[in-house]
Amino acid sequence: MFSLYKKEMQSYFFSPFAYVLIALFMLIFSFAFVTSIASIDSNVLKFSFPGIFYDNFFFFIFIIPILTMRSFADERRGNTEVLLLTSPLSVGKIVMAKFLAVLTVFAIMMLATLFFPIYICCIGKIMWSSLICAYLGFFLWGMVCIAIGMLLSSLTGNAIISAILGEIIMEGTLLVDQIGGSALVNAYPYLNSAISWISMQRRFVYFSQGMFRLEDLIFFLSATAVVICWNIIAIEKRRWSHS
Repeated sequence: MFSLYKKEMQSYFFSPFAYVLIALFMLIFSFAFVTSIASIDSNVLKFSFPGIFYDNFFFFIFIIPILTMRSFADERRGNTEVLLLTSPLSVGKIVMAKFLAVLTVFAIMMLATLFFPIYICCIGKIMWSSLICAYLGFFLWGMVCIAIGMLLSSLTGNAIISAILGEIIMEGTLLVDQIGGSALVNAYPYLNSAISWISMQRRFVYFSQGMFRLEDLIFFLSATAVVICWNIIAIEKRRWSHS
């Protein structure tokens, strides 16, 4: 499993692919950081790092399908999927190795943005509880999106189509909260509760406020596990069809 994980990491960092995405992520974060400071009209610099994640998640989420689109689609395009599926590794280990590799790249993206809170800490004050919870919440949200993107990559077999579908689905997750707040849904309390329960955006709000709730952690981890299981089942089915 580690050998496949290492191979995946090399495929990202032995090419410009990962560096370009990390640079794009940093560019979006930097622009949001500068914009947040420029919009302050008082003598006291006060802004929210969680707000940067929350207000610009539409742009951050754009990067994730691009990051995951190659995970399985390239294997099918390069005719190496059969070799991978007939290897001694189980399908579960194959999926987890690829998932952990993408997750590592995503974590490096987030770690790169720590330059900004560290810089602010040198010249001002930071609410560390809110900052840590915001990074944790964003990481968990991204983890679910990565699992979804990998599933689409394994189902479509085309990197471009996988990225487009990923964008549509992940941007659709941002609409769940708006649907839950509509007058039609509010007229039905049970429907409103169900939509609120599956809204990842609403759960991230608690993290952005410095509130760590066990139920939100379990929700993100469970959602990730369910999607990964779907991915394993889909690939296992294709593995048996090849054999």
